[in-house]
Amino acid sequence: MLLIGMTGGIGVGKSTVARFFRELETPVIDADEVARQIVQPGSEALSEIISTFGPDVLNQQGALDRARLRAIIFSDPQKRHLLEGILHPKILDEMRKQTARLSAPYCIMSIPLLVETGNTGIVDRVLVIDVPEDIQRQRAMQRDNLSARAFKAIALAQASREERLAVADDVITNDNDLDALQRQVIALHQKYLTLTTR
Repeated sequence: MLLIGMTGGIGVGKSTVARFFRELETPVIDADEVARQIVQPGSEALSEIISTFGPDVLNQQGALDRARLRAIIFSDPQKRHLLEGILHPKILDEMRKQTARLSAPYCIMSIPLLVETGNTGIVDRVLVIDVPEDIQRQRAMQRDNLSARAFKAIALAQASREERLAVADDVITNDNDLDALQRQVIALHQKYLTLTTR
């Protein structure tokens, strides 16, 4: 099975692209969804997060308060690296398990930090969702109700647009409407199916 690593910065439209691939009956394994699965109350990952960052990262129900944890790690790069050290190996391990259970010509592995973690070698092709920076900033701030400062902190923690494009095998440019985006997904779907038959 061909493994496609889909990546891109905050607010570029990865979720929408994933939805279009799913509509074409392509399995999509999303690192963000897996990250939520592995930090459920009682999990090994959550225990490690509590022992590293303290019980303040939990909400009243005893689940991870993601907004509070995000505020901690984006204000301190060292803490962000600590969290990544806990989560990234577990996320990748779970994603590998999920891909092993699939039966499909190809699979999309949606990994926002694929370039930052140096894990491009675990996939056969890298698909970058790209958008001009001014549009990205506007969309992300609107969608997540972020201040310009909060957006900048998140963007600085991610690979630059140039770094992503340098490792891309395929690029979807999301600077137009949804129809244009969907057409690009359909074209890539055909390309990937062709590659799997070779």
